[in-house]
Amino acid sequence: MSVIQDLPKISDRYSAGEIASFYEAGYWTSQTLIDLVDDWARKQPNNTFVSDGSSALTFAELRDGAYRTAAGLARSGIKAGDRVVVQLPNWTDFVTAVVAVARCRAIVVPIMPIYRHDEVSYIVQHSGARAVITCKEFGGFDFAAMYGEIGADCPEVGGVYLARTSEPTNDAQPMSALLVDGEMDEIVSELGDGPAADDGHLVIYTSGTTARPKGCFHTWNTLAYSARMIAQNLAYSAADVAFGPSPITHGTGYMTSVLIPLFVGSQTHFMEVWDPTEAPGRIAEFGCTTTMTATPFLQMLLDAHDPGSHDISSLRLWVAAGAPIPASVFERSRIVFPKLEVLSLYGRTENFLTTMCDTGSDPELSTTSDGCAPAGADIMAVDENGNSVRPGKEGDLCYKGPGHMIEYYRQPDLTAELFIKDGFSRSGDLGTINEAGYLRVTGRLKDIIIRGGMNISAVEVENLLLTHPSVQNAAVVAMPDVRLGEKACAYIVPTEGMEPSLDDLVSYLRDEHNFAIQKLPERIELVDALPLTATGKVQKHLLRADVAEKLKSG
Repeated sequence: MSVIQDLPKISDRYSAGEIASFYEAGYWTSQTLIDLVDDWARKQPNNTFVSDGSSALTFAELRDGAYRTAAGLARSGIKAGDRVVVQLPNWTDFVTAVVAVARCRAIVVPIMPIYRHDEVSYIVQHSGARAVITCKEFGGFDFAAMYGEIGADCPEVGGVYLARTSEPTNDAQPMSALLVDGEMDEIVSELGDGPAADDGHLVIYTSGTTARPKGCFHTWNTLAYSARMIAQNLAYSAADVAFGPSPITHGTGYMTSVLIPLFVGSQTHFMEVWDPTEAPGRIAEFGCTTTMTATPFLQMLLDAHDPGSHDISSLRLWVAAGAPIPASVFERSRIVFPKLEVLSLYGRTENFLTTMCDTGSDPELSTTSDGCAPAGADIMAVDENGNSVRPGKEGDLCYKGPGHMIEYYRQPDLTAELFIKDGFSRSGDLGTINEAGYLRVTGRLKDIIIRGGMNISAVEVENLLLTHPSVQNAAVVAMPDVRLGEKACAYIVPTEGMEPSLDDLVSYLRDEHNFAIQKLPERIELVDALPLTATGKVQKHLLRADVAEKLKSG
């Protein structure tokens, strides 16, 4: 049995009837990533597809470089079904690497550049990666040295290749060494058939906090469905220019800065490292029209906005994902950027798109909901027994549809735990779904403060704190308490020049919002910034550990 036959198959997750219905409805098609690259290279070869501030690739240059790299990978021993790690910043080289790996019918394993020895070694070993494409150095960190140091623990890796360097380093070769010379027709012939749409395309790992990350195994079709739905519902066209500050090795960045522009034949511009003071200049210079980021990116842009020097007027659409948009942030954006449409979207690594608000919809929907399910998908909220709850009642949010991964790679027990009756997949996110089908995320099952048996939603408290004029940002976490089990502690980033006290904020919540006394924060910590992941999510496990240590130390 060949390697590719040993990999997860769509029939492992979907019935023959479901598969047929997805194809009949057009949610899945036979078109692949390679088909898209070929089509655009033929139709508009000289159009720029991707830039990153220091380099750019036309569609023809992408195809040429990727296929020559693919031939080098194939000659090095990479074959159909092999996994190849790609750990790169937001560089054009990432797109070349992804297309090259796919052209070999191999599977991309993206790793965010913020990950270091322990996480990287685990993902490389767990995925069984046969090769790595990375860089020598970025952000002051030596990636070549890291891969040299973990090499003994990752014996299946046959080669490490470094983008943007011409010299071998620590047994790693330049990525350019993979390039095969010759006529393109001969290279295409040597590579043979490209991938099928139902072949594995991506194993992307969830960002674990207290446990090891899980590898979500996606086919091209499970990803392409979400890309098509987002592009359709947001009216993406070839005239758009995507702005990509989110890591393209993460689901949000890969979907909206690589896949969607490739589907519509538009341009995309990567920002290597998010900087809210530099972003307006990039948007203006490249004429960016759309972006999708975690909600804190929009908050930071608003905080850094200088109306005298910043111009983002080319931007028509900002989609905030990863966390609900606080009403205060939405209202600020309408005042500061009146021509900018701000929309919400909810997804996860297991299925990139669960719900979204469409362009042109009632603006208030993005402050009161995270949208509704796209065509072809179903959602529901369930109780602890897996039973559907009534509209408006909080429950574990579940998804079923064409965009779901096949499995947690090499983790059958965790995959089995994920699913409940009728093929719905639990998210671990708490939320409500109203009678019209609009979903609102209210927190995580693990993001609840249980105070004397009462469940307190951290998100609910945070949203109200953010309406106080002295609060720029807020995160609420559980702190241990001997008598009640847990109490709420609020980490506050104050507005410049202000120093709110616990009494100030408690009085505001109680008197201005009639907030239940049991839900009020009982401790605050003033901080300069909240700890964020590279995708803009607050690392609450660090805050919980911090307050627990402070209480322990007295």
